[in-house]
Amino acid sequence: MWHLLEPLHAVLYYAPEAFEEAAALGYEVGERWPAYFAFRAAPLGAVGAVRAASAFYSMSPRMVERYIPAVWETASPAAVLAARSRGVDRAYRSLFGDRVPGPEMREAAALARCAAEAADLSGRPLAAANAELSWSREPHVQLWQAATVLREHRGDGHVAALMTAGLDPVEALVSFAAIGAASREVLGSREWSAREWEEARERLAARGLVAEDGAATEAGRALRERVERETDALAAVPWQALGVDRTARLAELLGEFWVAVIGSGLLPAANSLGIGKV
Repeated sequence: MWHLLEPLHAVLYYAPEAFEEAAALGYEVGERWPAYFAFRAAPLGAVGAVRAASAFYSMSPRMVERYIPAVWETASPAAVLAARSRGVDRAYRSLFGDRVPGPEMREAAALARCAAEAADLSGRPLAAANAELSWSREPHVQLWQAATVLREHRGDGHVAALMTAGLDPVEALVSFAAIGAASREVLGSREWSAREWEEARERLAARGLVAEDGAATEAGRALRERVERETDALAAVPWQALGVDRTARLAELLGEFWVAVIGSGLLPAANSLGIGKV
């Protein structure tokens, strides 16, 4: 379900319609990060860099500080939330065309919302912040909202699994690259310095988790497998609540929308999430 829903959520950060809405608020859209930080952090309110970096986890605090709290000087969180809904509405209409008002979209949105509303939110700041927002009346925007709650729910659980495994933010990235889930170049978007990366590699090597060449050892791969299993376990409640049959039906319905997003070319082929590799 993560593999199916993540691309539907990620449209927000790549669709030209979303960038147009961000630009209308006054954000610089020559790069993706001002809009990204505004759109993703807005459900938390006008947070500062410390709280945002805590929730985002793998991003360098220096990177977060470059954009937050400055993004709130351009537009309020409420204005950003309205803009992101407009951006998703427009992007989905562009991607899905006459399927937007169709029965498959309505059914998929209802099932995804049911799963999202069953999510356990304790200790999950990003999931809880998105779950607290009012639901759109439009089924296609509801589908995106549900996908967002569910992906942030899984992401918050993933942070917990990383912390339990004793992997700090940069160690999480180094160990992820070590198993080949994403390249160091792609993960460089999180803006940890070469020195910080090397120091993290040395810490992991001292634990027997990576070899001198940076590749994961057997112990390192086992640890990352445990992290992924724990992440999946922590993400299970919404799908247990939805049930096997309705989850299978949602997966079936999402297929054509997933294909449309992947086929659009909006999303980068190389991503930092490890979709298709973990």
